[in-house]
Amino acid sequence: MFRFSTIVFLAGVLNCAPAFSSILGTATNFAVLGGSTVTNGASVLNGNLGLYPGTSITGMGSIVLIGASAMHNSDAVAQQAQTDAASAYLAFQSLPYTIDLTGQNLGGLTLTPGVYRFTSSAQLTGLLTLDALGNPNSQFVFQIGTTLTTASASNVTVINGTQGTGVYFQVGSSATLGTGSTFAGNILASKSITLTTNAKIECGRALADVGAVTLDTNVISNNCASYNGNSRQSDFGSSGFDGTAIPQAVPEPGTIILMCFGTLAMLLFRRGSGARLPV
Repeated sequence: MFRFSTIVFLAGVLNCAPAFSSILGTATNFAVLGGSTVTNGASVLNGNLGLYPGTSITGMGSIVLIGASAMHNSDAVAQQAQTDAASAYLAFQSLPYTIDLTGQNLGGLTLTPGVYRFTSSAQLTGLLTLDALGNPNSQFVFQIGTTLTTASASNVTVINGTQGTGVYFQVGSSATLGTGSTFAGNILASKSITLTTNAKIECGRALADVGAVTLDTNVISNNCASYNGNSRQSDFGSSGFDGTAIPQAVPEPGTIILMCFGTLAMLLFRRGSGARLPV
C-alpha cells in the first residue's frame, strides 16, 4: 500500500517533468546483459549484447545480431549499462507494493498496472495477461524475493498498452524461462538468467547483475517495433516495455509515485561506474 507520508516526501523532494525517460538508462539499449558470462546457442538478439565485469562470451559464432545491435564485452559501455541496471533494480526493490501475490501462481491472472510483491519465489504456469488499460503511464513492477520460474510453453502478454507502458521483473536471485516460453517485459536479476530451448523475450530484456545469462536457441528483442521474431506481440511503441514515453499530461497518482521514486532512487544509488547490487 502507498503511504501518505511517502507521497508527501516524494512530492516535496522531486519535481517530476512531464516527459519520462526510461529508468533503465543506457541498459535500455541491450537485449542481453550479463555479469560473469554469457553462453549462447544459436540465438537471435535485437539489441546489444553485453558483459561486465566478466569477459567470457561463448558461442558468438552462432549469435545473430539484428540491425545495429552490437557486442560490448567488458567495455565502458557495458560497465555503464550495468551501473544503470543496478540503479533501476534498487529503485524497483524499494517501491511500496500494491498487492502481495506470495504463494500464488501467476498463470491465469489478468493484472492491471501496479507493484506486485512475492516475498520468496514466483511461478508462472500458463498465461499471464497484463492489461495496461490504455493508460499512457501504465507501469507493472514485480518484486520477487528469490527466483522467477516459468513452466514450458508459458506466456506473458500485454494488452491495451501505450508508448509509456513499462513491465519489470525485479528478481532477488535467478530467473529461468521454461522451454518454449514466450515472455514480455524486462527481467532484472541480481544473479543469473537462463532461457531454455526456444524460450523468447519478444519485447524486453535479460539483465543479470553478477551472474550468467545462458541462452539456447532463443529470440530476445528490446524493441518489437523493429523486430518481434514474427510473433503477434506488440510493445505499442514502448521500446520493449521500458517505460520510455512521449511527453504527457499529469500522470495518475499511482504512476507518478513510481516515476518519481524511480528518479530519486537512480540519483541516490548511482555511485559512478563501480555501482553493484548487494549479494
